[in-house]
Amino acid sequence: MSATEHHSTFSEHRVKQGPDFDPERSAVLVIDMLNDFLEPEGAMPLLKGRRLYEPIRRLLKSARQSGTAVIWICDEHLPTDREFEKRSVHCLHGSWGAEIVAELEPEVEELRIPKTRYSGFFETDLDHHLRQQGIDHLILTGVVTNICVRSTAHDAFFRDYRVTVPVECVAATSEREQDSTLYDLDTHYGTVAGLEEVLAILAGARRLA
Repeated sequence: MSATEHHSTFSEHRVKQGPDFDPERSAVLVIDMLNDFLEPEGAMPLLKGRRLYEPIRRLLKSARQSGTAVIWICDEHLPTDREFEKRSVHCLHGSWGAEIVAELEPEVEELRIPKTRYSGFFETDLDHHLRQQGIDHLILTGVVTNICVRSTAHDAFFRDYRVTVPVECVAATSEREQDSTLYDLDTHYGTVAGLEEVLAILAGARRLA
């Protein structure tokens, strides 16, 4: 048996689940949809991440109508940040590069959480805000799947949040990394679902209201 077969056999010991959540106890996390990562003039753009604009806009519209919280997770650094020993300088505090892309039209009252590391939970007050609002389920979107989205999903799972990742709403550094990371997230940390499945749950909540 090959190493790949061994890995798959191990990973497939899971409880298979589809998306199932209460919209009023959920939050959409929009991770690092920032100018430096998505605009051609940005410090380290992933231009294919721009294809996320339309599906994320659809998700945000439905979430807002369904009473689901929207929280923006935003990479933000001081020039002396030690992350720059590993990664190029990006998303400096107060800079254009650290701003949310205009195409997503964040609303003024929506919470923004600055972070200095890949995970939205690492040394931030995200967990505090979620628990104050009674939120126990997170819908993760943004860039990049195999770094910041993945790290946030790990930390959410470790804190007993349920996690859903709409496949159309995340982008990785390559197709290989997208497929591998989504497989790992679905087998070990949460549920990977189609956007239409998530939207149907949100729409169902509106019909019941």
